[in-house]
Amino acid sequence: MAKKNKAAGGTPATGALTAAGVPFTLSHYTHHDGETHFGAEAAAELGVDPARIFKTLVVDASGKLAVAVVPVAGMLDLKAMAAALGVKKVEMADPAVAQRSSGYVVGGISPLGQRTPLPTVIDESATRFPTIHVSAGRRGTQVELAAGDLAAVTSATFAPISRG
Repeated sequence: MAKKNKAAGGTPATGALTAAGVPFTLSHYTHHDGETHFGAEAAAELGVDPARIFKTLVVDASGKLAVAVVPVAGMLDLKAMAAALGVKKVEMADPAVAQRSSGYVVGGISPLGQRTPLPTVIDESATRFPTIHVSAGRRGTQVELAAGDLAAVTSATFAPISRG
């Protein structure tokens, strides 16, 4: 796990990016207590197209965890995610399991700097933009970076895993 980098925002996610020498922009916004549509809130608060804000979802692939990174404007296609991972079926991981594995709270789970690195798949729509936004590891904080850099730091693959 990456060490916290106070100068870059103080999360393992920003620490991982700094350690990898990846350029990124950190954005903060006010998270409203009770709001559970974290990605939509980030898009609205930051004034960013929801297609460019990506949510991090932890899935259970036959007893093994994996990470899906999909636009907040869409939904994870579980069958497509299973195909991308080469397994028969995936389901959403229990939130408590996702928090323990990642080291982040729900709504602040980042694909970067996770406590336990997991196989990661990024929806291919991310490659359509010069940069995308993902959680920086804390509710109310997003990191903007190139999708290719996100894939490099997380050892992710790209696949069509979202719908809608």
